[in-house]
Amino acid sequence: VQLVESGGGLVQVGGSLRLSCEISGFSFDDYAIGWCRQAPGKEREGVSVISSSSGSTLYADSVKGRFTISYDNAKATVYLQMNSLKPEDTAVYYCAADYGNLLLLDPANFGLWGQGTQVTVSS
Repeated sequence: VQLVESGGGLVQVGGSLRLSCEISGFSFDDYAIGWCRQAPGKEREGVSVISSSSGSTLYADSVKGRFTISYDNAKATVYLQMNSLKPEDTAVYYCAADYGNLLLLDPANFGLWGQGTQVTVSS
């Protein structure tokens, strides 16, 4: 079972990045897949989550209107398109999976995690 993130990097304020999470070893249909982030000195927080069975999505208020989560079943990949990035978006971003298809942002609900990818937004 693996979730492998990619796409992080350094970007200026107002810029965009697209994170990818490649999933293997389990059926995407049985899980909700989400993105969480952790900034230095802060607790991990849920950013967005998607259910492949319904296509439903959920976003944290802090990213609503700027971030978009999506998936490609054929590629077994979940994406997080991040636009209008702010310095406060700087964090390690983790892809995570929660068995079942409830949409919950609490990181404690996710049982499977990727290794994380660093996103740094410079001002």
